Amino acid sequence: MGLAFTVGGALAQSASTASGQAYPTKPVRIIVPTSPGGGNDFVARLAGKQLGERLGQQFIVDNRPGAGGSIGTTLAAKAQPDGYTLLLGFVGQLAMYPNVENTEYDPLRDFVGLSLIASSYHVLAVHPSLPVRSVKQLIALAKARPGELNYASGNIWTPTHLVPELFKSATGTNIVAIQYKGSGTAAVGVLSGEAQVIFASVTAVMPHVRTQRLVALAVTSPARSPIAPEVPTLVELGVPGVEAPSWYSIVAPAATPRAIVDKLHGELAAIAKLPDFRGMLQKNALAPTSMTPEQFATFLRAEYGKWGKIIKSLKIQ
Repeated sequence: MGLAFTVGGALAQSASTASGQAYPTKPVRIIVPTSPGGGNDFVARLAGKQLGERLGQQFIVDNRPGAGGSIGTTLAAKAQPDGYTLLLGFVGQLAMYPNVENTEYDPLRDFVGLSLIASSYHVLAVHPSLPVRSVKQLIALAKARPGELNYASGNIWTPTHLVPELFKSATGTNIVAIQYKGSGTAAVGVLSGEAQVIFASVTAVMPHVRTQRLVALAVTSPARSPIAPEVPTLVELGVPGVEAPSWYSIVAPAATPRAIVDKLHGELAAIAKLPDFRGMLQKNALAPTSMTPEQFATFLRAEYGKWGKIIKSLKIQ
């Protein structure tokens, strides 16, 4: 009996290794649980392009927005764990949303991390029609008109929702959320004048600031952004406590064969060192990074716990 189990285990390991060596033999889908145009979409397409070039198969981005990212994330969690469905995992749907909603996936059990890809901070921007050109003026106007100003939220319980709520808590203001299906559509909402304020990725906001369609008031990073050095930080403007980074990862269903996990992690780790890849991320104010699957599991557990405490402290209704 013991010999049978030993032989069976050896055969299974051999089969897994063989499948990892041959992988991929067909196109791979990367589910992005937000709409096109935001930071998640950008990172997925950039990483997918590099993976496709290195592995000789297409890595196709499939945008599935909605419900704080849980629609696309649930789809990925229930996919065949064969390496042909991956997920762009970001802080919203893996560490924020599951802390407040009963999702059909468990972020800590249903996925294995292939690597952390990048991290970034947010820009506080307003529509030009709003008569403010500084954070001080925005706070004063919001306090003078409580409940009258609004901000664009790209999915509930995601960074574009919770970072403004942190700002409201830190400044004692009442700015109302308008919900959209992702940071890209939230940015469109502000560009159209439907919403007035937004906290979104540098990737989503700064191109519109450059064309004077939005006005940048501050960044949430500890230091000024290299691609927007003229924009002050909230900390230097006297508004601490809103330094909440976004992060982007690629994960797979938990039962994905280890050989495939290792192969994809190895490729992503190599891609993270490429000057062109790093340059494209940095050009969009994203800090390139890399983690092993084990390091990512520890990181995600810590992020999930941290945001659970923050959400509880905010007492959002």
